[in-house]
Amino acid sequence: MFTFRTPKFAALLVIVLVVMLATYAFAASNTVPATYAGEGASVTSGYTVTDVVYTLNATNPSNIDSVTFTLNAPATTVKARLVTTGSHYACSNTSGTTWNCSTTSPQVTVAAANELRIIASN
Repeated sequence: MFTFRTPKFAALLVIVLVVMLATYAFAASNTVPATYAGEGASVTSGYTVTDVVYTLNATNPSNIDSVTFTLNAPATTVKARLVTTGSHYACSNTSGTTWNCSTTSPQVTVAAANELRIIASN
């Protein structure tokens, strides 16, 4: 027959309670740094693209190697796309508001080019 000895059972109960309280105290003492979240709106206006020049490949003129254009305002990031379902090409600022985008990787062909989409942000 199994009998409980009161002092041993009480000691075990105390140990279990101490472990539970220590676990609770540890979990309750976690700190989380203050953070911010928010939502806002502002006026967004588009850029005007002018002076568009396509540079054809000298060896195979059915390939477009780059496109150069001017924006009407400064930008920090500019990308271009020449094929509706194609890649976006990173552009480099050549001077002021003039940008050049290499379109060789993957290569854009004259036959496939069906749009000039410029994505710019400041």
